[in-house]
Amino acid sequence: MSSNSINGAPPPPPPPEATSTTTDPESLSTPLLRSSSHSHSQRSLTNSTSQVAIVGSNVCPIESLDYEIAENDFFKQDWRSRGKIQIFQYIFMKWSLCFLIGVAVSLVGFFNNLAVENIAGIKFVVTSNMMLADRYYMAFFVFAASNLVLTLFAAILTAFIAPAAAGSGIPEVKAYLNGVDAPGIYSLRTLLVKIIGSISAVSSSLIVGKAGPMVHTGACIASLLGQGGSKKYGLTWRWLRFFKNDRDRRDLVTCGSAAGIAAAFRAPVGGVLFALEEMASWWRSALLWRAFFTTAVVAIVLRALIDFCLSGKCGLFGTGGLIMFDVYSASITYHLVDVPPVLILGVIGGILGCLYNFLLDKVLRIYNFINEKGTVYKIFLACLISIFTSCLLFGLPWLASCHPCPAHASEACPTLGRSGNYKKFQCPPGHYNDLASLIFNTNDDAIRNLFSRDTDSEFQHLSVLVFFVTCFFLSIFSYGIVAPAGLFVPVIVTGASYGRFVGMLVGSHSSLNHGLYAVLGAASFLGGSMRMTVSLCVVILELTNNLLLLPLIMLVLLVSKTVADAFNGNIYDLIMKAKGFPYLETHAEPYMRQLTVGDVVTGPLQLFHGIEKVGNVVHVLRTTRHHGFPVIDEPPLSEAPVLYGLILRAHLIELLKKKAFLSTPVATGIDSFKQFSASDFAKRGNGHVEDIEDIEITEEELEMFLDLHPFTNASPYTVVETMSLAKARILFREVGLRHLLVIPKISNRLPVVGILTRHDFMPEHILGLHPSLIRSRWKRLRIRVPRLLKF
Repeated sequence: MSSNSINGAPPPPPPPEATSTTTDPESLSTPLLRSSSHSHSQRSLTNSTSQVAIVGSNVCPIESLDYEIAENDFFKQDWRSRGKIQIFQYIFMKWSLCFLIGVAVSLVGFFNNLAVENIAGIKFVVTSNMMLADRYYMAFFVFAASNLVLTLFAAILTAFIAPAAAGSGIPEVKAYLNGVDAPGIYSLRTLLVKIIGSISAVSSSLIVGKAGPMVHTGACIASLLGQGGSKKYGLTWRWLRFFKNDRDRRDLVTCGSAAGIAAAFRAPVGGVLFALEEMASWWRSALLWRAFFTTAVVAIVLRALIDFCLSGKCGLFGTGGLIMFDVYSASITYHLVDVPPVLILGVIGGILGCLYNFLLDKVLRIYNFINEKGTVYKIFLACLISIFTSCLLFGLPWLASCHPCPAHASEACPTLGRSGNYKKFQCPPGHYNDLASLIFNTNDDAIRNLFSRDTDSEFQHLSVLVFFVTCFFLSIFSYGIVAPAGLFVPVIVTGASYGRFVGMLVGSHSSLNHGLYAVLGAASFLGGSMRMTVSLCVVILELTNNLLLLPLIMLVLLVSKTVADAFNGNIYDLIMKAKGFPYLETHAEPYMRQLTVGDVVTGPLQLFHGIEKVGNVVHVLRTTRHHGFPVIDEPPLSEAPVLYGLILRAHLIELLKKKAFLSTPVATGIDSFKQFSASDFAKRGNGHVEDIEDIEITEEELEMFLDLHPFTNASPYTVVETMSLAKARILFREVGLRHLLVIPKISNRLPVVGILTRHDFMPEHILGLHPSLIRSRWKRLRIRVPRLLKF
């Protein structure tokens, strides 16, 4: 084993997908995916990559998920024995869990907003009261100290209890739905820290959002509900056993991510489309129905809770906003002359979006070097960002001049002791500070002020420009700290600010008011940074509550995404690559069509016979970390060597644990069904890891035999060794496989050549095997290997 380490940490053991346990010392140098180097005899190569990634602040080994159902004899027997009652139970539990996910996520989303508005509201009220009494230094101290305490609380909670709760969580959920299993991202600790830490971080006036954490929260709730019961907590109801597999859990997590967006923006249809367009790598019509049902439950529960707030029992939350900007219920008219400014907004959004992604990627890499030094440095960095943010938010409004209140303002001017468009700040009576109305406010209130109509003369050019620059850079610096932090709301508020600025420059040359330009600016920046179109379009329509905006929003999203795609990828894909998740993109790279699967399959291959000696099974399990093994039959069990199927590591461990041994190498037939049931081979929930080292086997038992036939998946996916790598990759991703068996072109050879896993489709591995592809095709494209980030 190579002594190479990652960021000073000892190398983790190879994942089960690897096909050997030795590491080539001259492997391609990549901290995330270490690939074996090119050799003259590729078939003798050792597929030695150790797939690791950053989850929170920990370097963790990465494994794939078993989205393919192992159709062994026990699975088939279980389905044959299911009657109408069991089928009804399965369908009923699917819909029931979706209902519970919708209720739970909507409750979390509501109380999240309720807590943020009250905590941040009290902070601003106390600070404003001190400023009214001309105690400016004390007001700044209270404002900065409260922000620091809230940030420190979120950072300590995240760093010491659940590092996986840091960031938005969307990259982790997206990787999971692609088939990547990152440890700890759906644990109960992560869920609790995500909720509490997000409330604390957003309340601390950091330019971070709560939409991303809500997606992760929804996915955590769905994953925990879909564990299939727990003996530890006494949840052993038989109806729950149907969900002890990765496929059904994946569907529930998809519904949970859709519910998260629906709860954050009160956009049920947008939530479904977000899960479809951005999150899920696999989709079907039945899942669409359940996701829609889940988000509908979210919308209904939120509506009921907001109606409760109309009675005034929600404190400073008021009538309940949940980022619902019902500002364009009136009819909107626009003409052909308004199209050029909208196109300009789209171009600006694309350029600023790709620049935002580029800078955020660079800042996260800088934060990585700080975070590597230890937990104290992570917390210190978070506190430093908090103090810097407080200084800017409190200091910048002093640079703006005071303006007299408009004679016919739609609300009280100046605003005292609550949110509003006309913040008094340090101004004399009858005047307001327009920059303070934006910057010395919660992000939600700032967006409402920018989106508000009939306020074209409220803000000055310089104030809006200063606010845009401040939000642009503060949101970049704030995201990488060790705390739950989202990007949706910062991107919306930043885009709305430059959109309003463009509207102010256009002025009377357009029939569109400045608030509408702010909406279009937010849409363009979202499209330029996140590269989504359909889901973002619907989310914004549900936010603004006006279908008349549809053509303009579609236009700016298409333009901004097209412009930004020419420079770099979307923000979540960049973060996934930086964290090291082996994510399979929708499309195959062009160079993959030049290769066959036989060009990347490496050995040596570990396999078993249909009736195998116990000692051989134990030796292979102890000396490798493979997850799947081909099973072959040879004479006298068959006329010629044939591939019988694929058996999983977890199933072999279950056989050894139950000691299903034979004294002679003969088939057991129906006797296996008396000793085992289908539930014995179900996928365990989080935290259930069976290890071969925990099983004690005597020397006498090592000389006995195992009949693997009833426990082997006799219908695994296979491809011939001459199939193009691009076609095999599409099959692997679309079906959601973990193992893909490669069979020979010539029938008189061994019935299986090797196994393709997720790692074999990674560019780092392929280009390590074939460096000529880098020299001939990719050198001019300047491919760079992603660095390992700790945040």
